[in-house]
Amino acid sequence: MIATKNQSTDRADIIDASSRPDIIVGLDIGTTKICVIVAAPDREHDTVNILGVGVAESSGLNRGVVVNIEKTVRSIELAVERAEMSSGVKIHDVYVGIAGDHIQSFQTRNIIAISNPSGEITQSDVQRLIEDSHNIAIPSDRRILHIIPQDFIIDGQDGITDPIGMSGVRMEANVHVVTGLVTAIQNIHRCIERAGLKVRELVLEPIASSHAVLDKAEKEIGVALVDIGGGTTDVAIFEDGVIRHTAMFGIAGNKVTDDVKKGLGIIQTQAESVKLTYGHAHQQSIMQDEVFMIPGINGRKPMEVSKSLLCQIIQPRMEEIFEFAFAEIKRSGYARNLSGGIVITGGCSQLRGAEELAEQVFGMPVKIGIPSGVIEGGLAPEVQAPMYATAVGLVLYALNSNANVHQEIPYQDVQTPISPSQKTNENGYKTFISRVKNFFDEL
Repeated sequence: MIATKNQSTDRADIIDASSRPDIIVGLDIGTTKICVIVAAPDREHDTVNILGVGVAESSGLNRGVVVNIEKTVRSIELAVERAEMSSGVKIHDVYVGIAGDHIQSFQTRNIIAISNPSGEITQSDVQRLIEDSHNIAIPSDRRILHIIPQDFIIDGQDGITDPIGMSGVRMEANVHVVTGLVTAIQNIHRCIERAGLKVRELVLEPIASSHAVLDKAEKEIGVALVDIGGGTTDVAIFEDGVIRHTAMFGIAGNKVTDDVKKGLGIIQTQAESVKLTYGHAHQQSIMQDEVFMIPGINGRKPMEVSKSLLCQIIQPRMEEIFEFAFAEIKRSGYARNLSGGIVITGGCSQLRGAEELAEQVFGMPVKIGIPSGVIEGGLAPEVQAPMYATAVGLVLYALNSNANVHQEIPYQDVQTPISPSQKTNENGYKTFISRVKNFFDEL
């Protein structure tokens, strides 16, 4: 956890963010942690200064969904207070990341006629086409979060990425629609409002993370982002500079911790500490197989555990997470188009050997995604870690000139197919359970 710069700072010394309209605040509400980042653009050097960071343990969410309002509010308040003390800025409104296995996405196509007498396509025509996409029918219990144009077709000519200025009488667009459960979205809004904040925009977390860890070249040649958080794993695929596919499933870092807890017979906090301190996701990454001690519970004798034994518990679950992600990538149809390979990020990607195991599962180049690029100044070094990818990405998303493309949309009615990840969960769990059984049988 990042310590504040001056815990004893007088609250009266904190300036109001309303006096600094350039200040942007990103709020990552995760299953294991709440992270707040306060930042401001440095126009002179075309960079972003990180003014403050606040992190608090999250105890009111499960798989990215709020399950306890009061606990979530307290966690948000604590993280915000730490960010305010760190930055010296009073926070009012935030860009919020949203995830969870309730998120679903699908592709659709819309068409409009060009009303301009000259036939020239304008920005208003593009906006009208996007707004027309809101009229697709979805169930009443779902809300559209993002409508992302992927490419345009003008009078039958496809593959157009920027139609403004072109001539035509009919324009179509293939769009990527992201929806979430109304109740889950309302609960997030309610928690933030009870914490005394205003939601500027809800942003899908893999979209936010992509702004922090992917560059334009990677998005152009084709890359898949796999963000492994505490409660969910998020997948986003980019090609030709456009997001092509998104998916989420509820198997992530907390499942790894649960396996360590059950496999070693220890409590949750011990399991998390052991995972972070001694955990390896790939046997070959263990250079020296050390033995460490775990204190006994209630007077019991301490337990000796080796790194290799711990890895036998962790590796099957991590492999399962990567297999689920790879299944989503193959289902998208873009598996052969990923010249940029795979980028893994999120807190669980920091496990030793995760990169090597991912390369083995995906069969293509893999790198760890760390926020970098335009992030400079202030507390920038402190947030250059995978666990801060979403929070940093929310700030960059807000500052990005194309942010208005991924706008938050009012309630609509649309038919949304069942997420492919839901169809694979049952078989995946069976595979994992059989591996765990084999492991314990061999002990």
